[in-house]
Amino acid sequence: MRHLNYNHLLYFWTVAREGSIARASEVLHLTPQTISGQLKLLEESVGEALFQRVGRGLVLSDAGHVVNQYADEIFTLGAELAQRVRSKEPGMPVAFNVGIVSSIPKLIAYRILAPALSLPDPIRIVCQEGDLEHLLGELAVHRLDLVLSDRAIPTGLSVKAYNHLLGESNIALFAQRRMAARYARRFPDSLDDAPMLLPVITSALRRSLDDWFDSVGVGPRVVAEFDDSALLKAFGEAGSGIFPAPSAIATEVEHMYHARIVGLAGDVKDAFFAISPERKLKHPAVVQITESARSALFD
Repeated sequence: MRHLNYNHLLYFWTVAREGSIARASEVLHLTPQTISGQLKLLEESVGEALFQRVGRGLVLSDAGHVVNQYADEIFTLGAELAQRVRSKEPGMPVAFNVGIVSSIPKLIAYRILAPALSLPDPIRIVCQEGDLEHLLGELAVHRLDLVLSDRAIPTGLSVKAYNHLLGESNIALFAQRRMAARYARRFPDSLDDAPMLLPVITSALRRSLDDWFDSVGVGPRVVAEFDDSALLKAFGEAGSGIFPAPSAIATEVEHMYHARIVGLAGDVKDAFFAISPERKLKHPAVVQITESARSALFD
């Protein structure tokens, strides 16, 4: 094997992660032709084909799997080195990059992350929202240090990351004050044909709420569905319908959205996870927010 070009290895590693040259080109901001040409040079250097074409996608060959294992280790160590060097720059707060699944209530996300701001060594929290699969991809390439999610890593998803349960909260149903007073009477029977604002059908919370509605024999009228929890609450504040939120932040929801609790949704709970690349937590900010959430937020 000739001298290894690490740019070629990075292109290979990105294609292996993204599953196609087209998607890798978007991530790397290079043309597909450039990446394809660099992959051929790497394969010539290795002496074997690294990918096999299946349909429109690419899968790793046996040799590709071996090279990918080494690439994972190389770029993981590189990310750790860069983070360590940045942390030693005097007066420079270390960036703590967090991905937040869109369905997580913003108040919950704030209360989970806030303790990290009290660390002795200052950090700068950088947040981005998205769906879980996208954020896990960012975690895998070390663009994120942590992902906050309301569900665990889906089974069958090949991501080297670990779930850390922060806690659970009962789900309360809220509404604009006048509406809440009306539907609180005869709750939960009052929910039959009541205007309801719910998470999208694919969310775990939505499935749990639908099961609970069935169990108590009510059929709410779904007015709108959302994958963003803040937009859902904004519609609730405007009086468009009854909306769910964790009881752990009931006081804040009532104050910020001028709402009142209509009632608790039985034993329906929302779980919250910190997903990190570490099985045993070592990052000081992750340790801080995990311990604080478990001892105070969801106790």
